[in-house]
This record gives sequence, structure tokens and C-alpha cells, in this order.
Amino acid sequence: MMADKTHIEWTDATWNVVTGCAIVSPGCTNCYAMKLAGTRLRDHPSRNGLTTDSKAGPVWNGQVRFNTGWLTQPLRWTKPRKVFVCAHGDLFHEGVTDDQLDQIFAVMALAPQHVFQVLTKRPKRMHDYLLAFTAERLSKALRAFVHAGEKATQADRFIPLPLPNVWMGVSAEDQTRANERIPVLLETPAAIRWVSAEPLIGPLDLTAIDDGFSDPRNVLRSFSAQLQAAQYTESIDLCIDTPGLDWVVVGGESGAGSRPMHPGWARDLRDQCADAGVPFLFKQWGDWTPGENAQNTIGRTVETADWFNDAWNYQTLTPASAEGMYIDDEPTLYRAGKRAAGRLLDGQLHDGYPA
Repeated sequence: MMADKTHIEWTDATWNVVTGCAIVSPGCTNCYAMKLAGTRLRDHPSRNGLTTDSKAGPVWNGQVRFNTGWLTQPLRWTKPRKVFVCAHGDLFHEGVTDDQLDQIFAVMALAPQHVFQVLTKRPKRMHDYLLAFTAERLSKALRAFVHAGEKATQADRFIPLPLPNVWMGVSAEDQTRANERIPVLLETPAAIRWVSAEPLIGPLDLTAIDDGFSDPRNVLRSFSAQLQAAQYTESIDLCIDTPGLDWVVVGGESGAGSRPMHPGWARDLRDQCADAGVPFLFKQWGDWTPGENAQNTIGRTVETADWFNDAWNYQTLTPASAEGMYIDDEPTLYRAGKRAAGRLLDGQLHDGYPA
């Protein structure tokens, strides 16, 4: 299913050529795609049989589906779009074969008018696949489309690798997952590298990640920004040797059972990106928001709680681990709902994108 319109704030369309997944980390607990696959879309051919019922609701069962009928849809879209690849699955799930990945990447190569945004929680598979994705493999996949009768207008032209219109990213909901996934991303061939810290369920310091370089701040040194600087400093060799993140997206969790995001976590990531000159996009508060964003709830009952209210059973942030994380204000958050909570962080809209 390819949706020409989407409510996801940082993209224009979704391309669910692969559906289905498996829970791999705490950020997966309240996955909206998992819930949809087991409820409203459970009888759709692209979702049927991909979840198992449990007391907590539908849960991914580890099966994935390659939706061949939707494979070539981006080739028929002439208007340029930002396209989120596999919004209801993980492109690099172990159930997706290398041959299927070759076909998907060939379609992205044949549609240079679009920007394809890829997110994964399986960076090792992404890294290994893209290191092995040679021009010869791409050429073979492109020829298959020509033989199948598709209009492959780019098939006989030189296409650079990594594909310039494909942004490779990882989800990192807390420091543990960031430490595991971001260094692998930085070693992965990609034109643009980005991180989605959503749902953000713990404090995250990107400057503390060990990326293999001598200065940990290199993680947030945008590769494109370094190349621009190199025009003036004539230090392009140094830039090429120190790839960094080109984009950071932050968002809270919404839906039933959603977990609150401490305002300080979002502020810290905003400030880290500002210091490094990396584009920052604040996607949403989710269901929980500070009081200044809850004005639309006046006149109706909303759920409120202080940050350390034990009733939340929320143990991610404790006073011992919160030094420097805006803990002094111990904010009261309001469960206002995603729409009422909005996207303003300290009264500002942050809609940064890579150049």
C-alpha cells in the first residue's frame, strides 16, 4: 500500500512494499503498525497472519510479507515526494531476502525524482547488505525490470552508489539503543544518515556515543556541513574520513498505553543539534505534553501526573541518572492527546531537514 498522503510529519508518502516485523527493543512495545495489523487491517492481504493475539493486544509474530504488487508504484509517481519506505515493517528484517532488497533498491534508483527515507532497528543487516550492494548487482536488478516490461528510463545510465536519493536511518529510543545502532549506521554507505528518536523513552546524549573517532562530537558533525566547510578550509580529506549524522528527528509516543517524554530529553537533543549545526525536526509530543501545550484541553477532564508519580510505573529516569537532564523542574505533564499536544517545543516549531 502506497499512501500519497500521510499524517507522518517528516514525509509526504509511505511505501509499504514490506509489511510485518518482530519486537526487538522497548520502543516497539506500542507500535502503531503492529496494532493496526492485528485490528483494523487484520484481514487485508498485506497484513493477514502477521500478528498473534495476546492479553496486551496484537503482537508481531516475526513473519514478513513482500508485497510485489506495490513494488513498482514509485515509478508511476512523477511529482517528487519524500517517501517513507516500509512504515509498517522493517526493510532489513531477516525475513526480507537479498534478492528482494535488490529489487527495492533498483526501484529507488529508477525514481531519482523522489527522496526515499529508510528507518531500521536492524543496522547490522543494513550495513552488511549495503557494503555488498555493488554496481553489478544494481545493474542486474535494473535489467530485470526492463525485461519485465517496465519503463526503466535510468537503466542504461550511470547511477552512483550509495544512491543519492536514499536516506538511511536508525531508530534510537534511548541511550542503549543509540549506542548500539548509531555507530553501525556511521559505518554504512549512505548519502544521508539520520536518527529517529521516537518514541523517545529515555535521555539521549548523542555526543557521548563512541563512534570510533577520537572526538565523540563527530557523531553530530553533519557530513554535508563538513563538505561545505571544506570549500573554505581546504580540508576535504578530513571531512571524508569523519562521516556524521545529517538529521535528527525527535518525537513522543501516542496511543493507548503511551509513555511520557520528559521535556528535558527533547530540549537536550535540540541543543545538541544546534551546537553541531545538524538539522533538527521535532515531530510531536505524543499524548503527553507540558501545560503550555495543553490549552486545548481546558473545559474537559485530562489525565495529569507529576514526573515521579509511581502510578506511571515509569522507571527510565531516576534522580541518580538525571544529572544535567532538566530534572529540577520535575514537570507536570498532561495526557492531552496527540492533536492537542501539538509540535511546539518551548513555543517553537522545529522543521529542519538535510539540504
